[in-house]
Amino acid sequence: MSDEMQGGKVLPVEIADEMRKSFIDYSMSVIVSRALPDVRDGLKPVHRRILYTLHELG
Repeated sequence: MSDEMQGGKVLPVEIADEMRKSFIDYSMSVIVSRALPDVRDGLKPVHRRILYTLHELG
């Protein structure tokens, strides 16, 4: 990005730390938005089977 977009400030960062933080932020976003079913969508058959089996197991 250009200096104008950053308000004229360029901050030095450790690339490994930035990659780690960015990857964790991205992966949590994916987990929350895609991997976990939204209750408003209703349960899919696989989720119903899992819940039924867990209920039967106690």
